[in-house]
Amino acid sequence: MISVLILTKNEEQDLPGCLASVSWCDDVHVYDSYSDDGTVEIAKQYQATVTQRKFDNWSAHQNWGLANIRFKYPWVLYIDADERVSDSLRTHLLDFDGTRSNYVAFEIQRRDFAWNGRWLKHAQISPYYLRLFRPEKMRYERLVNPVSIPDGATGRLPGYLDHYPFSKGIRYWLQRHLGYADMEAAMRLEDLNKGIDFSWKKALFSKDFTEKRYHQKGLFYKMPGRPLIKWLYMVIGRRAFLDGKAGTTYATLQSIYEYFIVLKTRELQRATKEN
Repeated sequence: MISVLILTKNEEQDLPGCLASVSWCDDVHVYDSYSDDGTVEIAKQYQATVTQRKFDNWSAHQNWGLANIRFKYPWVLYIDADERVSDSLRTHLLDFDGTRSNYVAFEIQRRDFAWNGRWLKHAQISPYYLRLFRPEKMRYERLVNPVSIPDGATGRLPGYLDHYPFSKGIRYWLQRHLGYADMEAAMRLEDLNKGIDFSWKKALFSKDFTEKRYHQKGLFYKMPGRPLIKWLYMVIGRRAFLDGKAGTTYATLQSIYEYFIVLKTRELQRATKEN
């Protein structure tokens, strides 16, 4: 069997659907950052085990959870409150036997859905995530959009993890990404100060998806005109236009988020020079 880990902070709207999609599991853990809405009560109604910790940053928070939460089973499925385990994924999870391989983690394909319920099949940039793993073999790095670092070989599990990033509306999405931009800019400035050398070779040819994405992001931050480059990449390179109006709108929102990071980085650089 598999344990389930769900991170929450004021998720009373999305949590019921998320918990319903993992009702097949008898060891569900809601890892909460002291919500002040009905999140904890909902978790208890679904018989989930609740652990609370004050949020500091994404990687530290996730690493603490994996190290301190007592899971019933050796394998953990990690999902967010705005995600759902699809029927196809549930079938493969119920049939999963971790003793049959030497893998320590498995990638799962995620489907992002727009506000109108359309699958952003082409616009989605990163479709695979390491979400099923042995907790003692997994750690996270980066303050936001953390990178999964498995200690061992990884495989890929069939089935979809469905994601609804606009479940709370576009205003919430923008507000949340303003916060993400603050952390991304802080990491960008830290990389600049440390003089970290990102590799084109690893960014293009690494077989490790996590390593590949890490170096791609590091190199991308060095490019001028990033918001426009991202929009062109998504709309033309990934053919987001095939997802209709939702695809091009999503590409535009992602470009705006990139511009948030640019502006915040400049702000931090000015503050550093003044001090």
